[in-house]
Amino acid sequence: MSTTTTDVRTSDRAQYGLALALALVGIYTVVDARGLNVGFGDPVGPRLFPYVIGGGMVLLGALLAVAAVRGDVPQAEEGEDVDLTSPASWVTVGQLVGIMVLNLLLVNVLGWAITGALLFAGAARVLGSRALLVDLAAGAVLSVSSWYFFYSGLGVPLSPGVLDGIL
Repeated sequence: MSTTTTDVRTSDRAQYGLALALALVGIYTVVDARGLNVGFGDPVGPRLFPYVIGGGMVLLGALLAVAAVRGDVPQAEEGEDVDLTSPASWVTVGQLVGIMVLNLLLVNVLGWAITGALLFAGAARVLGSRALLVDLAAGAVLSVSSWYFFYSGLGVPLSPGVLDGIL
């Protein structure tokens, strides 16, 4: 006696939202690239990269929409410890948004080196880390090194805040 199984496909509505967001950001990138000034002597020009990236985003959005229509849903790996069927933790999302807003409000006063370290340590804490000193040290190293990379390497000054003259 043989049994037949039916292939029941479920629809993941979040994939439609992500596909739409990808496509809209890609379209915006392509449209915005039209306003870039093109100089003489540059065979590639500054428009090429936004066109390629924006076009790629539109293509990925379309492919994701097709996959969602077909009923493809992400599958957990065997060793993965994340339950994809469990709902989002909106408390965690709210705490992360709060940390980012706090960073946004304090970055001009305290500077990137300090707020970047607090941002990293706060996000790590919300996401489950319990080693506060290690998180603060890692955040300090990352934020100070990124400050120097932007300032010295790229010539983009980030706010030094209260550390002006020290960094």
